[in-house]
Amino acid sequence: MKIIIIDYQLGNLFSVQQACLYLGFDAEISSDANCIAKADAIILPGVGAFADAMYNLQKFDLIEPIKDFVSTNKPFMGICLGLQLLFGESEEFGIHKGIGLIEGVVKKFPTQDTQGGKLKVPQIAWNTIFPNQKSTWDNSPLSVCGFGDYMYFVHSFYVQPAADEVVLSTTNYGGHTYCSSILKNNIFACQFHPEKSGLDGIKIYKNWLNNNSLT
Repeated sequence: MKIIIIDYQLGNLFSVQQACLYLGFDAEISSDANCIAKADAIILPGVGAFADAMYNLQKFDLIEPIKDFVSTNKPFMGICLGLQLLFGESEEFGIHKGIGLIEGVVKKFPTQDTQGGKLKVPQIAWNTIFPNQKSTWDNSPLSVCGFGDYMYFVHSFYVQPAADEVVLSTTNYGGHTYCSSILKNNIFACQFHPEKSGLDGIKIYKNWLNNNSLT
């Protein structure tokens, strides 16, 4: 079975690949549309600016191959910026259109916490994840996690889905509760970095891959 990690020159590609290889899965980094079409699972990582990422995805003609792959109902995972790119638009340095697979917007953290104090942005920290009130982690990649498990975050922007039912987990930063992962059909995506979150994060990769019968 083949896992393709999409290379659009903005991402933590090798740490994601190493996590997959550590678990014994065949993971290849590629920007080739034919490889994406033939993959059994896709991971879209990402670190950097939203507009730059969309520019690169367009430059390498990757947007339609991503949409085509998702339409096959095969497993798709987005990480950090890879989560944000799935949304309709981002407010990062102006309004920029995203891939549009998930309805909603990408917004910047406020400069103050809910007590009026200064909020450090970007958030670069370990933080906890909790289930959304309208969702359960049963039969999801997070079913191996405990409520309040710590994951590693590095971001200034967060996603705000239009539909609350796609929100899989939430996280609180400075009193602001935001969506930290989503699940919609075959799309799982998270704001945190599982590959940088120790054994708890590695368990998420393993659960996602095993549940999708990639062994």
